[in-house]
Amino acid sequence: MKNQTDSSVTRRHFLRTSATVAAASTLASLEVARFAHAAGGDMIKVGMIGCGGRNSGAIVQALTADKGARLVAMCDIFMDRIQDKLNHIRAAKPDQVQVTRDHCFTGFDGYKRVIEAADVVLIANAAKFHPLQTLAAIQAGKHVFVEKPHGIDPAGINVLRAACELAKQKKLSVVSGLQSRYHAGYAETVQRIHDGAIGDVIAIEENFLRAPYGVTERQPGLTELEWQCSTQYHFVWLSGDDVVQSLVHNFDRANWVLHGQPPVKCHGLGGRSSMVEPVYGNVFDHHSVVYEFANGVRMYGFCRTTTGCYDESSSIVLGAKGRASITRCEIRGATDWRWRGQCDPYQIEHDRLFAAIRSGDPINNGGYMADSTMIGIMGQISCYTGKEVTWEQINQSDFAYPPRPEDCRDGMEAPVKPGADGTYPVYIPGQTKLI
Repeated sequence: MKNQTDSSVTRRHFLRTSATVAAASTLASLEVARFAHAAGGDMIKVGMIGCGGRNSGAIVQALTADKGARLVAMCDIFMDRIQDKLNHIRAAKPDQVQVTRDHCFTGFDGYKRVIEAADVVLIANAAKFHPLQTLAAIQAGKHVFVEKPHGIDPAGINVLRAACELAKQKKLSVVSGLQSRYHAGYAETVQRIHDGAIGDVIAIEENFLRAPYGVTERQPGLTELEWQCSTQYHFVWLSGDDVVQSLVHNFDRANWVLHGQPPVKCHGLGGRSSMVEPVYGNVFDHHSVVYEFANGVRMYGFCRTTTGCYDESSSIVLGAKGRASITRCEIRGATDWRWRGQCDPYQIEHDRLFAAIRSGDPINNGGYMADSTMIGIMGQISCYTGKEVTWEQINQSDFAYPPRPEDCRDGMEAPVKPGADGTYPVYIPGQTKLI
């Protein structure tokens, strides 16, 4: 969905990061003809950046989407993770896996080797690195599937916007892991909202309440850096915390409902109540954010990662004539309706990506993937600082959680250290200053 802010912000951040993409500018006008594969014909080489559970699912979906696709390269911080996932992928798609030992790469720079080897890269590792690796792939003339969230701070989204703009110029596809946009039932529900089925939108309630995920005990022999990378969802410098990680799906659906209109400002609160052991790193375990829009709509976002509590995942749109549940594909009020079809949006996003590569007609999800992620980032920063954050303010910022992704090196000191009791320091609302 395009809006006035989208184009101006994209242009501003593309110019701001022009030094980053200058080396690729002479290639921007070239046709990437070698990617216009005949349908079902030539091999499309696919590489995985990150070998966790999400990318392991994504590669199977990519290989399912196109019989000519071949997995040729993989990278992760840990070689044992690569080997484990490679065995599972080979079992699922034995005829489409062509990864040799010398195409399994480890370390922070392993992504560079994957990009060299592939025509299409699937990026699903620590979200800190998504913008940098997306830009590197686009500069190299490769198509990209990148998981959510698409950055964890304003600096990252600046780079992402530049990467997506460059992809347009080079006629390359960038597909987002915000799979709601590829769900037929969600799409019909949103269209009915747009057509007036619930009247004017008054408020939106977004919930993602659940137990912590990705919790792993520390394995003997790991350095502090390796430990944090092995449980990246629980460290802010890698994941950006739960508003950005989890509510980004909800905010993307709300952004869709509101035709891409960004919030004017937000205020949030959050902290740690019970999940305080070292295994939970330095993230908060609960957040609440209120967003205000220029048309008077308010959006209320809630997320929690606490055991033994009420759980809910929902996107509820309240209107003057009724209410809609996007995730239930249901409308109640003046008009009652429910979608009863079935679809797999995780598969469909890859079907569309590979169809676009075959046809030479690229897909670019850059507008909504950047804006929806930035909505999450402004809410997260408001929770950390206890301050109101405006859309203008967050889009003018170049704040990054240190170290910047391009400065991360194998063997470096971990940027967060545990205290004497083994727990990690957390941000303190009212005292923390970030932007």
